Amino acid sequence: MSTARNGAAGFATIRPMSEVSQVHSEQLLAEVAALPAMPGVYRYFDADGGVLYVGKARDLKKRVSSYFQKNHGGTRIGHMVGKIARMETTVVRSEAEALLLENNLIKTLNPRYNILFRDDKSYPYLKLVTHDFPRVAYYRGAVDRKHRYFGPYPSAWAVKESIQLLQKVFRLRTCEDTVFNNRTRPCLLYQIKRCSGPCVNQITPGDYARDVQNAEAFLNGETQALLDALERRMMDHAQRLEFEQAAELRNQMTALSRVLHQQSVDTASDKDVDILAVKVQGGKACVNLAMVRGGRHLGDRPYFPAHVEDAAALQGLADQEGGDGGPATPVEVQVLEAFIAQHYIGVPVPPALITSVPVSKPLMEALCAQTGVRVSAVHNPREQRRLWLEMADKNAGLQLARLLAEEGSQQARTRALVDALDLAPDNLDTFRIECFDISHTAGEATQASCVVFHDHKMQSSEYRRYNIEGITPGDDYAAMRQVLTRRYSKLAEAGRDPANATPPSTEPALRSKTARMPDLVLVDGGKGQVSMARDVFAELGLDLGTIVGVEKGEGRKVGLEELVFADGREKVYLGKDSAALMLVAQIRDEAHRFAITGMRAKRARVRTGSSKLEEIPGVGAKRRARLLQRFGGIRGVAAAGVDDIATVDGISKELAEEIYRALH
Repeated sequence: MSTARNGAAGFATIRPMSEVSQVHSEQLLAEVAALPAMPGVYRYFDADGGVLYVGKARDLKKRVSSYFQKNHGGTRIGHMVGKIARMETTVVRSEAEALLLENNLIKTLNPRYNILFRDDKSYPYLKLVTHDFPRVAYYRGAVDRKHRYFGPYPSAWAVKESIQLLQKVFRLRTCEDTVFNNRTRPCLLYQIKRCSGPCVNQITPGDYARDVQNAEAFLNGETQALLDALERRMMDHAQRLEFEQAAELRNQMTALSRVLHQQSVDTASDKDVDILAVKVQGGKACVNLAMVRGGRHLGDRPYFPAHVEDAAALQGLADQEGGDGGPATPVEVQVLEAFIAQHYIGVPVPPALITSVPVSKPLMEALCAQTGVRVSAVHNPREQRRLWLEMADKNAGLQLARLLAEEGSQQARTRALVDALDLAPDNLDTFRIECFDISHTAGEATQASCVVFHDHKMQSSEYRRYNIEGITPGDDYAAMRQVLTRRYSKLAEAGRDPANATPPSTEPALRSKTARMPDLVLVDGGKGQVSMARDVFAELGLDLGTIVGVEKGEGRKVGLEELVFADGREKVYLGKDSAALMLVAQIRDEAHRFAITGMRAKRARVRTGSSKLEEIPGVGAKRRARLLQRFGGIRGVAAAGVDDIATVDGISKELAEEIYRALH
């Protein structure tokens, strides 16, 4: 394959390809005209280098030209096309290769106008730990060859339920080896018939190994063969008049049969299958993934992609104008194909996919080529597969309805807060709130938190913590002054200099090309904190009307909070059942949670001497522990003299001098 990089310099002034292309450079338009009629992948970038869109094409020239050949007006397509400053293209050998490259780039670049699924590949497994008496355990992480793994499972609950089944039917142990090696009498699990007691020799190694083998057969879906084997053993015991052993096997078969019935297990055909159902409504989509492993339906997990409406509009343009042929691709198909292409990158794929809508043959060919597994996709299944798909389809609808209800509720809360504060944002969806809180323990390990809310939800990737230094311990006002100054000084400077509207910033959250002042700044506190925030904003020349303090009510009771304003307005009590207060409390509580967890982690690092003590040669874990125990923490060590440090067991005079120098 080959790659071309196309830049943009001046702006076109002569005969562009169309009216919409007047905003594009001559160089870009010339590169579009020169594209080959070959399969490939294209990437659009804006003027700041942000990735707008990644697409594939059977014919690069036809597909890419379609974006520039008409005026798209104020549509989503027009909005995106108007931002294109340059593009990159990669020519490949086949449509399948283009599809693979496209989705790898989507996962890597996170383009603004592609259907994008969150990269959540952390699936749990059921683990059989290698041992003379193997134990069954929950596991999440990379698998190895030392132990045996079964899964992946859609959720932790599914793994734990399977472990409980293995305990009931096969009575395998779950205890750690340290517990197993030191038992002198059976534990409670043995008493309630959930373990066969191998730790105290209540079962022979041979019989336990047979139970492990049967459990593996069950997990691998060999259920009918397992039932037949258990029945033969039961009859053998009965013929030898060993009725107690026969009764044990009978009980095991009964428990296993009950499990098979409850789990909707197909004992005849499918063992490993993924069922994929998609629903689209109100500009949102849900792909519900149900997993069948070893013939057992393990449960499902919903996925909610981003950018569905934008991507659907762009794909519609490609279908209509791009010349790849065929009718427009339904949105449901677009969403499901995006999920399949992105989800199975680096995730084991079963040999069969059951889908609620048909998917393209090139996609399945590319998936087979990528994974090395022959994978088939079935759209109209029968019998058991049809029942599984109906379950997945129903759950997809329920999950999407829940999402829409939650988002509607959050939008209502945002609107209620805007109305209560008499604000007039340009766009309610982009209404941005930043909230600050200070946390410390008696002045130790002071940290400030900043949490961010926009698009009607908390944006955890934009949260920031600030280590507060150079203040009197416990001075919350000084801490608030410091964090607000550090947070907004760069943006204030940019606002005074229009030529530098997007300032270089040391703040990670403010480096983005979309960095802007929030519409509302919440501080956790009353008049004192608000007064400090007002002083900072006045010095920086920022709007005082954006500052609101959340003051505890009488008796510090939840629901009695009042809002304190920096611009002189009277306090406002929103009401205990107010939707606006619910949103304020949600954001305030999240800021407090984020601050206190950071403070505790910092305090733990300080108290265990994980800072400078760890960097001193000759001070290992034991000596560090002795120092901290003797002096009560890292501050006590720093306050001690050389002679005092040298009195600690294992610390020589020379090492004490080294420690003293390192801490001063």
